Formats: sequence, structure tokens, C-alpha cells
Amino acid sequence: MSLIDRYILKEWGSAFLLTFSLVLGVLILQNMLDKIPDLLQAQATFPQIVYFFLLSLPAYLPLVLPIIFLVSLLFALGNLHRNNEIIALRAQGLSLMRISRSLWIVGLLLSAGLFYLTAFLVPQTVEQSRTFFDNLDFAAREAVMESRDVGLIYNMGFDNRRDGRLWFMNRFSERAWLALGVNVHLRDAEGHESHRISATEAYYDDTQGSWVFLNGRELLLDPVSGDPLRIIPFEEKRFPEFTEDPGLMLALHKKPNALSLHELHRIIKTIPPEDNPAVHAYLVRYFQQLASPFTCLIMVGIAVPFAVSGVRVSPMVGISKSLAFFAAFYVLISIASMLGERQIIPAWMAAGLPIFAMLFVSNLLYKRAA
Repeated sequence: MSLIDRYILKEWGSAFLLTFSLVLGVLILQNMLDKIPDLLQAQATFPQIVYFFLLSLPAYLPLVLPIIFLVSLLFALGNLHRNNEIIALRAQGLSLMRISRSLWIVGLLLSAGLFYLTAFLVPQTVEQSRTFFDNLDFAAREAVMESRDVGLIYNMGFDNRRDGRLWFMNRFSERAWLALGVNVHLRDAEGHESHRISATEAYYDDTQGSWVFLNGRELLLDPVSGDPLRIIPFEEKRFPEFTEDPGLMLALHKKPNALSLHELHRIIKTIPPEDNPAVHAYLVRYFQQLASPFTCLIMVGIAVPFAVSGVRVSPMVGISKSLAFFAAFYVLISIASMLGERQIIPAWMAAGLPIFAMLFVSNLLYKRAA
């Protein structure tokens, strides 16, 4: 590594550490203000509160590191340009790409690190922190109510088009893993309803991998007319073919942004989008999470041209332009997401299009600033 690279990295490193500390401190404080009342209500102890925030911390890094990287680049490069150091380097015949070479390497390393966090560490910590908080909350609620009434989710449905089963549950207890007020509509190959299972309760037997229904009835229907043919009441009945995982049902009940990469992968692997159009939103989010780490490369492409173009007095001009460009990038992400969820463009394109578009624009900005 040359002396120029080391000097530029030193300037950037100081700005990065300062920005990282400030932003992370604000996020932790905000998270504490949001979550501490809930944790205290769940009767969490001080060590449990600390452990919860440590588990929650990695989930913020993929969100804030790109903007922290951008701001630190702008301040470091703005200071270098204001002191005429970049002009001196370019006067020696060094191109803008050569001057910023070390920053591109840092951007690539940060992208690789963020990809590891997004693909491996963050999914684990997101699920662990959620489970940890739910267990605390459920345990506190069990002191004043029955387990079956703890962690209730209302009006949960699941459309298993592959096997022709449509589920409706009035309530589902995450704590007791129990469904209350269950109706399952079974359809034949032509899509006509042929059976209907209704029960006051149902639970998923992990050992057998199937559902058991309690205090219900099985209604046989004429597939053509829909008229009832036979009613078979039962007190307890296992349906071995009902293998739907309630964990998957719960995941589909949540918004894609609330799920980890592992949960998203599980959904799209179990339920192909062609079987259920609603899964397209989860597929788009899955590809977006895989593509998001490469935002750090875009930050270099945004920061360098703006920071060195006409910012002799104050870096705020370059910062303003870059943040506006950054905002436009996220508007493009929102538009691409909408197009992907509506199946106008493929999910992988909805995730990759904003990245490639901004890299293309960054290349134009580099040529203009050169």
C-alpha cells in the first residue's frame, strides 16, 4: 500500500469512527427508549435487558453502515479537497480513480462484511432477540392468564394451493402453539371445495409432523353443487396429510421487512411464488437483502465525485448533493420493489436494478469529475 493510500485511509478512518460512534449511539438510545418500557413490563432483569440489546445490535449494522460510510467519505474527501491536497495529487498526474483506489477497496471489504452479516449473523440474532423477548413477555403474561390466551394472533390464514387446503384460524397462540376456531377448506384438482374441517381447537404435533383437531366435524360436500353430503363429528382426530408448519404460517402473517433472511428463504423454498402470488413480496425482499451489502460500493461512487467537485470552502455542498442522490437511490428501490411485488419485473431485477443503475450513474459522475 502506497503512502497516498495510507494517508487517505487515515483521513477516512478518523471520520468513519466518529460518525459510526455518533450514529450507533443515537440508534442504541432510540432503541432503548422504545424497548425498555416493554422489557420492564415483561419483568426483565438488568442482565436480561443488556443481553437483549446486544442481540438486537447486529440487525442495525446493515441499515446504518452504508450511510455512515457515505458521510465519513464526504467529510474526509471534503477536507482533503478544501486543503487543496486532492488538487496537488491530480497535478502530479494521478487520476481520480487512482486517488480513490483505497476507498474502493474499503467499500468492497465493507460489502463483503455486510454480506456475511446479512446472510449469517443478522438472521440468527434477529430470530434470537425476537424469541428472547417473546419468552419474557409470555412468561410475564402467564402469571395472570392461561397459556392458551398468551401471544394471540387473530384472523390468521394460510393458502396451501399446492395441496388444495385453505386454512382460517380465529386465534392462534404463539405460546401454547394452539389454534382456536379452525376451519380448513379442501379443494379438488379443479378447485372445487370437497371437504371442510371445522374444530374448536387444533394443535401441531411436532413428533408426527401433522395436525390434530379437537371437538370438530368433517363436512363432505358435493364438489359441483357445494351441497353437504355427510357430516362426521369427532372429539379428536389426526389428519396425517395436514403437514403445514405453523411456524411458516406465522412467518407469512408478518410483513416481509420483519423477517430474517433465513425466514424469507424458508418461505420461498416451501411455497413457490407461482403457487401463491403473495409470496412474490417475500421473494423481492429476499433478493433485496442479498443485494443491499453492495450499497457500500455505490457510496464510494457517489461520495468521491461530489466531494471533489467545487467544494473548496465547505464540504456541506457535496454532502447535500450526495444525500439527495442517496435519497433518490432509495426512492428507486421503493419503485423497483413495487414493480417486483406486482410481478411486472422479476424479483431479482427488482433487487438488482437500483444497484446497477446507481453504479452506472456513478461511472458517469466519475467521468465528469475527472
